Order: sequence, then C-alpha cells, then structure tokens
Amino acid sequence: MMKVVDFSGRPFHFIGVGGIGMSALAYVLAKRQLPVSGSDLRPNHITHKLETIGAHIFSQQEASNLEFFKPKKSENEVLSNTHFELSADDVAQLPQVICSTAINTNNLEYKAALELGCPIFHRSDLLAALIAEYYSIAVAGTHGKTTTSSMIGYMLLEAGIDPTILVGGEVKAWEGNARLGESKYLVAEADESDGSLVKHAPEIGIITNIELDHPDHYETLEQVVETFQTFAQSCKIVVGSIDCETVRDRIKPTISYSLYPDTNADYHVTDVDYHGEGTRALVWEKGKALGVLTVKLLSRHNLSNALAAVAVGRVLGLEFGEIAKGLATFEGARRRFEFRGEVDGITFIDDYAHHPSEICATLAAARLQARPGQRVVAIFQPHRYSRTLTFLEEFAESFAHADLVVLTDIYSAGEQNLGLISGETLAVEVAKHHEKVDYQPNMDIMCEYLLETLRPGDLALFLGAGNLNQIIPDVIAAMRQPTPVTSATS
Repeated sequence: MMKVVDFSGRPFHFIGVGGIGMSALAYVLAKRQLPVSGSDLRPNHITHKLETIGAHIFSQQEASNLEFFKPKKSENEVLSNTHFELSADDVAQLPQVICSTAINTNNLEYKAALELGCPIFHRSDLLAALIAEYYSIAVAGTHGKTTTSSMIGYMLLEAGIDPTILVGGEVKAWEGNARLGESKYLVAEADESDGSLVKHAPEIGIITNIELDHPDHYETLEQVVETFQTFAQSCKIVVGSIDCETVRDRIKPTISYSLYPDTNADYHVTDVDYHGEGTRALVWEKGKALGVLTVKLLSRHNLSNALAAVAVGRVLGLEFGEIAKGLATFEGARRRFEFRGEVDGITFIDDYAHHPSEICATLAAARLQARPGQRVVAIFQPHRYSRTLTFLEEFAESFAHADLVVLTDIYSAGEQNLGLISGETLAVEVAKHHEKVDYQPNMDIMCEYLLETLRPGDLALFLGAGNLNQIIPDVIAAMRQPTPVTSATS
C-alpha cells in the first residue's frame, strides 16, 4: 500500500532542513501550524527563521534526534529497565521523515527513522502532495525555474491574489524562499535533477527549456526528455518555450511562447529593447498586441521567463495591464544577478549560473550592463566533477563575454573525486578559447588574488552553485580597510 503524506497534524521531521528546497517545504508546513522539526549540520539564517516560527532545529544529524519523538517511559519502567513496545497511538505520532536525494542510507538519523518505523518520504513526495492540494502552477526546465516561478508568484501577489509559493531561491518580496497564502493557488519550482519531476501533476506546468545538466543522474539527453514528457502528460495545461527546439518538438506545449514572431507561438514579442537597466518589449497574444512589458531583469533569457509569466497570467484570467504592472517592479531572486556591493568603483554581482548555457546568458547580461571600457571579470567555481567533465568543451567556450576569467577548483557537492577532472584542467581548456584566464586553487588564494587584480570600474561577477559567493563579503571588507600610511623615514 502506498504511503500517503498526512497533513492532519502528524509531525514532520526534515533531515537536512537547511537546504533551499527542504526549508521552503518546512516553512509552509510550520506556517500551517503543523509540528515541524529538522536537522542540519550547518545552521544558517534559514534554519534560524524556521525556529522563529516554531520549528525545532537540531544542529547534528544523529540517531538521538529521533528520541525527541519517542513516548517517555514511566518512572517504574525506567527503574526496572523494562522494554516496552510502542502502542498504535504512539506509532501514529512518530514523525513523517522527509529526505532529499543528498541524504544517503548510511545517515545515522535516517537509519534511526527506519528502525523506529517512521514513514519516510522524499522531498518531492511532500511537494507532490502539496501540489495536489491546490490549484498549482509548477515551473520546470533546465534553466530559469527559480526566476520564472518567482516572477509568477510575485505577479499573483501584485494582482491581489494570495498564493502559496515554494521556490529555489530567496526573494525579497516575501523575505525568503516560501510563503503561505490564503488563496487556492500554489506556485512551485519543480526540479528535474533526480527524476522526481515525474511525481507532480499540477493544473499548469511550465517548461522553460530542456538540456542535459545532471550527468550524475542522467546518461543521455533522451532520458531527460522522457522525464519532462512524463511531467507534461500529468499537467492539465503545459506552457512551454518553443525557442527550445526540444520543448517544441518533443513536448508540443498546449500554450507556446517565443521571443520571435516567425515561430507562430501563442505569445511572442517585438520592438525589444535590451539595455543596462532592464528590458522593454511589445507583447503579442495570438496575433493581437497586448501592450508594452517592462522588466528590470537583464537580457534575452529573462525576457523569455517574463513571457512565460504573461502566458500563465492570461490563463488565470488576469488583464495584461495587471500583469505588466506587477512584473515591472519584480527585482529578481537572490543569487540571480544579485548586486552584492560596490567599493572603489568595483561592482560585485553574485549569480547561481553553473551550466555553460547559464554562464553564457549571465555574461551576456553583464556585458549589457557594463559601461564602455568597463571590464567584465568572470570568477567561476565549477560545480560537481560529473558536470565539469561532461561539459568540459562547452564550459571552455562559455566565457566569450568576459574580459578576464578566473577559475578555482571544483565544488564536489558530495561527489567522489575520481581524479578525472579538476579546476586547473578546466582553466587550461578555457585558455584555448580566451586570452586572459587565471586559476586560483582555493578560496584564501582567490581572495588575495582578487584584492590585487580587481581595479576601479570592474564588474566582478561571481558564478557558480557552490560556496564561492561566501568570499564576496570578505573581499569587500578587505577593500574597505584603509591603506596604512608608512612614514618616509621608517
């Protein structure tokens, strides 16, 4: 018999609750006044926020965490060291344990949950259960999921609809990666990385594009396509970008959108103006001009994401004026071309781009924003050995819009290093296509290098899904330190 997620009051316990996807789910459940606990080896501002709304957070992943849920023995049982079996009521109060793909079967907390008999669900099972409870809009695709789902959620908020939102990034408008709304609508980011996308059956599914991005899970693009096809078959309406040939030919979306008029898409744009402050375009719906759309986000890929939001808004019955008004003030999600500061005329930007296509798009946006003569400095940390090896040539060619490329070693994301690829190898390959490439093996050396190399006017773009962005505050702080004045006689 298939296990069913229980929202009636049974506790939830998240192993690895600080992750961006796990914490969003935990937040929504806690805001629904359900008992929520979780563990994480690296407490952060996200786990602190969960604590402030009532979640119980453990700072270690240990078997003893599950003791929190065991019924307490009576004094007589303790004194006599009596073993007792859990009653049916006790078993019913054991938590539903939520895990992500990152949690393996050797995890002590996971093993304890198995031994206790806790129902164990993958993160995607919980998301699928929430999707089934609402009129849901699920955003899928290899690239652009977080921005597109955040745009749609923000658009609905600004239109006076009160959606529940679960996204893979933090958004200023709702001060995090999730919010609990009062309406029937839910907007969720749906991840394909581990194949769990097939579990979701939303009212509206969006597919922004399809590429091979997770060679640790998929061996071929065809396997990725099959996952998206299964997802599409479960959606009542599929909104898809036919600028992606794979979406156009293999998905055949119910409602299509494109940046180009000659594609005969249901939604397209003309009179496009890409500039350093954002993008402006005239939007068309089935041959009829709807009006002008202005967004603050840069470049083609974000105009495409905005067009997906327009299509969804129209399906939901919003007037184009409402849609355009909302999207005009959307500022983006954290780590999506996020401004982190400026010092000595150097602008620091943080972006999650970790796939060659994303790097190309992000650097193109940076080039749009760069002033004449301003250097675009791409500082990149490769993410996963499998991805770096699989796309080595594509990565090597993806930095064309940068004036200087700086690489560091690979962020493993838990993968074993088989010695087949390194950051230094990637630097050698990039140098075959780019004149100015430097390799800095670790974060300390990278910091010193940047302090010596960055110069006034630079646009310093930190790229990657690992921990490279954690050095940005250190570099900025070091640059703000006054230079000591040395005496001429000393």
